[in-house]
Amino acid sequence: MTHQAPPAEVVVGLVAGPGAPADLAGALADELGPELSRRHPGLAWRLPVLNDRLVQPPAADADIVAAARQRLLERGWDVAVCLTDLPLRVAHRPVVAHASPVHGVAVVSVPALGAVGVHRRARDTVLRLVDGLVGETTTSDAGQRSRQRVTRRLRELAEDTDDAGAPVVRLTARLLTGNLRLLTGMVRANRPWRLAVGLSRALTAAVAAGVFALVTSDIWRLADAFGALRLTALAIVAVLAITVTLIAGGHLWERTEQPSQRRQIALFNLATTATVVIGVATLYAALFLLAAVLAAALVVPDLLAGTLEHPVHPVDYLELAWFTSSLATVGGALGAGLETDEAVREAAYTYHGSAD
Repeated sequence: MTHQAPPAEVVVGLVAGPGAPADLAGALADELGPELSRRHPGLAWRLPVLNDRLVQPPAADADIVAAARQRLLERGWDVAVCLTDLPLRVAHRPVVAHASPVHGVAVVSVPALGAVGVHRRARDTVLRLVDGLVGETTTSDAGQRSRQRVTRRLRELAEDTDDAGAPVVRLTARLLTGNLRLLTGMVRANRPWRLAVGLSRALTAAVAAGVFALVTSDIWRLADAFGALRLTALAIVAVLAITVTLIAGGHLWERTEQPSQRRQIALFNLATTATVVIGVATLYAALFLLAAVLAAALVVPDLLAGTLEHPVHPVDYLELAWFTSSLATVGGALGAGLETDEAVREAAYTYHGSAD
């Protein structure tokens, strides 16, 4: 006789401020379980409610997310949804809700739900946010394949890791191989390619360094002499430099001494690193294209040939753009060090407004 393994349990913590948010969370806790089971069969659901204001107003959205994440770690939840009576903004625009898949936290502004049909709108919003927290934006009429992806990622998020008390390196390696779909969805939902747009100081420093390098004859000679191997190594060092600066400067790397929290922390750090690396690589690619265009427009072929002491070919311009973009990325790392912690966090974790 075979015994069927119990379904993986997904714990969605509902954190609610006093008053209307607390009343709404209590009503939703009983209703959301059966609805989530219908949407994602094969999973068990538990929705504990915690009455906690989390922050004192006025407070930034990032503060609410950080406080909710702390509760998530303390109580061992898989994801957390915070119902607040504070207004939410994304890029200075008011929104009903937003989610940070990397943190595993979503926030709903109860006043923004309006005065009519609040319960229904809150329920539909939370259901969409749960999907969004594993990197998939779905609706009630989403395709079967999309729904299956969400269910797989939720199962991966819910399944306990047998060696939760193991060294962090071994635990991280297991998460990387066993939760690749989950990590991919979380990172994609963050749209890391938009990272550079949110870092104005880093972008300004990168462009300034690139323009300065393009008009320097010594840079032309170095680009010509380096060769493909050195140029590749310099590009890798440049990307790593700004990545480390952003993660360290923005305090994005989490640590814990609690074995029960190591899985969540490892998953967070993996997603953080992937988000920042992809964002920085996108910045590097954009700087390379910009440098190539500017080199073709500003560097006169005869002058370049005289400096290099050999005929100029298109590959020389590409090497110059390659070298320049690496120097510009290093300049961006210096600019990133001037960014505020909040600016770095908001740039690294793109929030998504929840539509009705």
